[in-house]
Amino acid sequence: QVQLVESGGGLVTPGGSLRLSCVASGFTFSSYWMYWVRQAPGKGLEWVSRINPGGGSTYYADSAKGRFTISRDNPKNTLYLQMNSLKPEDTALYYCARDCSFIQGDRVLCAYRGQGTQVTVSS
Repeated sequence: QVQLVESGGGLVTPGGSLRLSCVASGFTFSSYWMYWVRQAPGKGLEWVSRINPGGGSTYYADSAKGRFTISRDNPKNTLYLQMNSLKPEDTALYYCARDCSFIQGDRVLCAYRGQGTQVTVSS
């Protein structure tokens, strides 16, 4: 079955950086668009970034543009999110996800996601 396991979250001060990783299994990773999505307390699931199967096309929510970089290593079945210049409003549970659909604005529903990794940006 589809398994997505995220890691790399933590507590960081504003302006800091983190690199999230997601190891995928149970499906042909290199055949799927992959997403990073996040959920802040009291809010819905929000997309952050997505990448095409080959890794050559990437897209970002306005909130992530210029600060976050999504990438993938298909031979390693791993998805990454490099996050720089972090802000307190980036605080959320971050998920690696597959098969996501936009429902309203930046809100998404995803058929598959991992258990999440917590990112907290605070001084």
